[in-house]
Amino acid sequence: MNSLQIPEILLNSGHKMPVIGLGSASSPPLPQEKLVPLLVDAIAAGYRHLDTAALYRTEESVGGAVAESLLRGLVKSRDEIFITTKLQMTDAHRDRVLPALRESLRKLGLDYVDLYLIHWPVSMKIDCSNNSTKIVNFEMKEIWEEMEKCCRMGLAKSIGVSNFSTTKLSALLQIATIQPAVNQVEMNVGWQQQKMLEYCNEKGIHVSAYSPLGARGSSWGSNAVMENSILDHVAGSMNKTIAQVNNVQVALRWIYEQGASMIVKSFNRERMRENLQVFDWKVGDEYGEKIKEIPQNRVVKGEEFVGPDVEYKSVEELWDGEI
Repeated sequence: MNSLQIPEILLNSGHKMPVIGLGSASSPPLPQEKLVPLLVDAIAAGYRHLDTAALYRTEESVGGAVAESLLRGLVKSRDEIFITTKLQMTDAHRDRVLPALRESLRKLGLDYVDLYLIHWPVSMKIDCSNNSTKIVNFEMKEIWEEMEKCCRMGLAKSIGVSNFSTTKLSALLQIATIQPAVNQVEMNVGWQQQKMLEYCNEKGIHVSAYSPLGARGSSWGSNAVMENSILDHVAGSMNKTIAQVNNVQVALRWIYEQGASMIVKSFNRERMRENLQVFDWKVGDEYGEKIKEIPQNRVVKGEEFVGPDVEYKSVEELWDGEI
């Protein structure tokens, strides 16, 4: 059993969430026979939060890893592993939310998820005649009422959103009976989300960072984080007092010091372990000020969800100008 203890944060739902989780998305998705052993190794290394989504097509692998970890005694009970999954856009309709979660639970082989997120503030309809999709209006109130139903039924311990602007969060808070516990958004030293952090801190919503390293190497990612001279300078300077700190660890530690959690994604076993080594040292204010100088650019713009004939006419509209 690994003795590494990952810090947790207390969500507004009253449930605790580990501050670092392992993402399971890849393009194309890794086959189950390859992904399950990697996720089991992550649990053995100390990860206690696995992040998936209907869209990723990895829910069965995540469920398989949980079952295998229990079988091997890596964890004593299901409750020791925090599982996040997400409602995909084609299921973002009043009559689809609960069936979609039930289907996710079937694939996961679980009775509940710890966190259920609306993946995007976007709804799509499938045209079965030609197997295409079209964007339709996102009915926030109806969809959130169904998310709340999932929570009240005990199928999701906490509910939240992903890729919501502060403007959309504000609109959601006007209608919510159960507040969103989390907003999972792109956040890294190259897109620092200061406005979002301040707003969510004020409202008691936790910010969870995806692409904390800029999603380098993916089809849509950026090298702006990992090939960054300021980050290189900070890591190099810190090595004078903290041995073997690299820019990956500085980037992750910086997110932790902002009060956010993070979803890292590496299927390299050595890097999986390295990404957990960020809890016994600090970036601190001096180096934090240097990091603020890094030029800012949102990488995940959601351009596929905008157009002249749909709800959002531009990426500026999708993000309510927060771009």
